[in-house]
Amino acid sequence: MRFMTWNIKTGGVDRGRRFRLPAIAEVIAAEKPDVLALQELRDFQRHGGRRMAELAGAVGMTAHLARSGFGMPVAVLVREPLRITHTAAVTWRLHHAAAVVVVDTGSVPLTVVSAHLDPFWPYRRMREARWLAARYVKGPHVVVAGDLNGLDPVADHTEALASQSPMFRKRHLFPDGRVDSRAVAAFGAAGLIDLWGTAGSGDGRTVPTTQGGGHEFGGMRLDYVLATPAVSEIAHDMRVLRGGPTEHASDHYPVRVDLDL
Repeated sequence: MRFMTWNIKTGGVDRGRRFRLPAIAEVIAAEKPDVLALQELRDFQRHGGRRMAELAGAVGMTAHLARSGFGMPVAVLVREPLRITHTAAVTWRLHHAAAVVVVDTGSVPLTVVSAHLDPFWPYRRMREARWLAARYVKGPHVVVAGDLNGLDPVADHTEALASQSPMFRKRHLFPDGRVDSRAVAAFGAAGLIDLWGTAGSGDGRTVPTTQGGGHEFGGMRLDYVLATPAVSEIAHDMRVLRGGPTEHASDHYPVRVDLDL
């Protein structure tokens, strides 16, 4: 089973400029993920969810969209023969949102959470992560994926942070200047494993792309696929997708991993 996560930046539309959804659909169609977590789906809930339905139809998938009370919606999409048996949406507890589905894989039920955490404040990001982990990390087969907007607690982030202006750097620091990685660490404390550490290869940085903006990020990894140990054991061939339309379709690169469920 192929799993993919992607922040598509403001719903694939730059107001007054580019319409990026065709490039986004092209990447998804080429990779053919069986389960897809999407974030930053601006306006996808409008007109009865028409834009969400159009993108899902273009790539041959079924979507569960979670609206946001403050920020932008997120979604989980699945491809037949997989089917969604249960859905939930986190609308108010996160700066953006989280979409939760249980997928009938034909072997085991898989809980998938597409999440987009607070982009501005490390403390709020950590609180969101703790709440999501406590609420949804239950059972042996769980995946939490998306734009977590936080740095991992293991890597050296000196170079990435040095490339940022102080205004953006503070999004990842304690007041005393230490790296604040509590959000990602909170998922680890709940028993989730960062699949990049066990199945990833190549350049793990997910922002910025070369032509899609996002240069305020610096070169860092903000997009994750976290999973319970039972899922981690069957994960392989994880990589950040680069080149072609991914360079301009968003300011984030998509991340893909295969799961031998």
